Amino acid sequence: MFNSSTTPSSWINIFSREEGLETVYTNNMMVRLIASKNGTEIIHHRLARTGVMGLTPATHWDELESLCLLSGSLRVTYGSETSVLYPGDKLVASPVHEHVCIVAMENSEFLYVSSAPVFQSYQRSVSGFHELAVQIALKDGYTASHCERIRRYSLMIGCELNLNAIELLSLSCGALFHDIGKIQIPDEILMKPGRLSPEEFDIIKQHTIFGRDIMDSPENPFLHVGSKVAEQHHERYDGSGYPYGLKKDEIYLPAAIVAVVDSYDAMVSNRPYQPARKKTDAVREIASLSGKLYNPQVVNAFLKVVDTFTYED
Repeated sequence: MFNSSTTPSSWINIFSREEGLETVYTNNMMVRLIASKNGTEIIHHRLARTGVMGLTPATHWDELESLCLLSGSLRVTYGSETSVLYPGDKLVASPVHEHVCIVAMENSEFLYVSSAPVFQSYQRSVSGFHELAVQIALKDGYTASHCERIRRYSLMIGCELNLNAIELLSLSCGALFHDIGKIQIPDEILMKPGRLSPEEFDIIKQHTIFGRDIMDSPENPFLHVGSKVAEQHHERYDGSGYPYGLKKDEIYLPAAIVAVVDSYDAMVSNRPYQPARKKTDAVREIASLSGKLYNPQVVNAFLKVVDTFTYED
């Protein structure tokens, strides 16, 4: 970094590509504060493919927010309207009146400018996400990698179905933490290698309620948007699921998406109680259960995008 100051009130900083004032990371995002003065912040973002950024309307918020895409491509959903940004394209809002969901269609970089400070809230959110991710990994290492795959696959289906912005944000958050309630399940039940007893399975079922409560907790305000997905992802189209036995359109659509993707990933993954199945066999089974266990609309979208799924631990 080059730094020059000629007077007490002026300064020039020249940062290299990997430098900035502060930086935070998640699995699929880098956020770097480049400059901050008088409340205005300039932030450099990197989003990996299927990474998500959300802009949320807030009471008493009347600030300018602007985004300029440097590389890659971004799918921007504002309310129920969708556009695609390419390098050089810009998004400007003053203020945001509806939820905005930004999904990276490929690895992408952009500059984001806000006329009010937002970087510290990023840090708090990332810290909260990290703490929960660590809890999941310590409880069950398989679940941690499984949840990121579910988030990635679910977003592909959600985009295919043209979900609105709040549904996409709910889907991204809820899919990633759909199994967060398992941290409250006793290890001897969660990690049991053999078949569960009916009583043990009843305890396992409670992870949906536990997950909802964790995500709705005032301690985790950044997770609230996904709580309904955690609560309903084991509901089934014919009413045979849990915890409420909801049917058809009673099931929140983002949760119905996670139901399909969660089942598919379980089929193609090695589990203590069963070896991984061939992808073609898993796809065939999902298709055969359309209109029975799974929402037909979701299954149709799944069949259109499943060939793009890549299994990454």
